[in-house]
Amino acid sequence: MTTTPPRIRAPKQHPGDTKPVPPGQSQAPRRSAASGTTAPGSPAVSAAASVRIHLGRLFRAETGNYFLLLGTTLFLVVFGLVMVLSSSAVDSYLENAGFFGGILRQGVFALVGIPLMLVVSRLPLAFWRRVAWPALITSCLLQCLVVFTPLGVEVAGNRNWLSLGGFQLQPSELIKVALVIWLGMILSLKQDRLDDWRHMLIPVFGVGGGAVFLVLIGGDLGTVMIMAGILFGALFFVGVRLRMLGIPLLAGAAVAAVVALSSPNRMTRILSFLGTGCDEQTGAISAACWQPLHGTWALANGGVFGVGLGNSTAKWSWLPAADNDYIFAIIGEELGLVGAIVVLGMFILLAFAFIRIMRSALNVHARVTTAAVMVWIIGQALVNIGVVLGVFPVLGVPLPLISAGGTALMTTLIAIGVVLSFTRNVHEVEKK
Repeated sequence: MTTTPPRIRAPKQHPGDTKPVPPGQSQAPRRSAASGTTAPGSPAVSAAASVRIHLGRLFRAETGNYFLLLGTTLFLVVFGLVMVLSSSAVDSYLENAGFFGGILRQGVFALVGIPLMLVVSRLPLAFWRRVAWPALITSCLLQCLVVFTPLGVEVAGNRNWLSLGGFQLQPSELIKVALVIWLGMILSLKQDRLDDWRHMLIPVFGVGGGAVFLVLIGGDLGTVMIMAGILFGALFFVGVRLRMLGIPLLAGAAVAAVVALSSPNRMTRILSFLGTGCDEQTGAISAACWQPLHGTWALANGGVFGVGLGNSTAKWSWLPAADNDYIFAIIGEELGLVGAIVVLGMFILLAFAFIRIMRSALNVHARVTTAAVMVWIIGQALVNIGVVLGVFPVLGVPLPLISAGGTALMTTLIAIGVVLSFTRNVHEVEKK
C-alpha cells in the first residue's frame, strides 16, 4: 500500500502582498500602476515616516509651559515687526533707505533670532553651567572695548554701542544674557548658605556688580537700572532675606542719584519729567520736553479704537524714536486703548508663563535663571510703558520683543530660549 506524500500549500497571496524575492536580490518599492505612488509598507514610506517621527521629537516639549512661552513670544515678535514697519517707514524713507528699510533690518534679526532660540532651547542644563563664566567674561571684555577704546559709539549721551566695520552691537545686552545664566549657576552653588552674606552678596555684587559698573561707565543709566533689578530679583527669588538686601539697595539708589545729578543730559530729562521749562519754546530743556509731550499727544489721539494701522501722524518726524523707545505711543495712537491693553495682556501672559516654569523647575539654577529673565523682560517692558505714560522720566530702554533694535531682539530671544531649555529638560534635571 502506497502513501501519498502530503502536499505543501503555498501561502495565499493577497492583493497587498509582495512576491518572494530570491536571496541576494533587493526588492524595489512597488508602485501603483494607476498612480505611480509608492505602496504602503515600502522602504520609502518607512523612511518618510521616520523623518516625521524625528521632526516630532525635535519639537516635542515636556510640558505645556513650553508652548505657552513660545507662543506668547512669537506673537509679540510678529506684532513687533508689524509695528516697526508702521512706525519706521517715514524715518527710513528720509534716511534714503526706502519705506521698508527699517522692517528689513528688523526682519533679518527676527529670522535669525527665532531659529537660534529654538536651537538654544535644546541645550541641556549642564551646558549652561559650563558656559556661565566664559559668557560673562567675554561680554564684559566687549563692553570694555566700548568704554575704553575708540570702537565705542556714543548716542544721546550714552556710550553703549560697539562699532565693528559697518555693524554695530550693544555688548550691554550680551551682558544681560550672560548675567542671568551666571546668577543661576552661582546661586545654585550657594543655596545652602543663604544666611551668610559673605557667600551671597560678595560674589553677586562683586562680580555681577562689576559687570553692571562697566555699563554705568558708558552712561546708560536706564540699562544699569534693569541690570540692577536682575541682580536683586535673582537674590529675592532664591530666598535671600529682605533685610540682607536693604543696605545694597540703598547704596545702589545713592549711586544712581549721584550719576543722574552729575550728567547735564540726565538732569535735563529729570527736569522735563518734573515739568520745569516745558512751557518754553526755546532752550535745551524745552527740547527734552518735546519727546514725552508728543508721546502723550499720540496716545490721546488714538482714543479707544485708534486711528488705524499705519495712520499715525506722530511718526511723521513729530515723535523721536518712534520705532524704538516710544513705539508704545504709536501702538496707542494707531490701535487705541484696545491695542495698548492687548500688549499689556501679552506681557502679563508672558509673566504667567515664567512663573509656571519657575514653579515646575526642579533645580535652583533653572529657577533662578528663569526668575532673572522674567525680571529683565517684564521689568523692562513696564519701565518702557511707564516712560511713555509719563510715570518715569525718559530712560532710553526699548520695549522687549517689539521695539526696533537687532541686538536687543536677539539677546531677548536667546534668554527665552534658555528658559525654554529648562521646560524641555524638566524631568531630566536633578534636584540640586
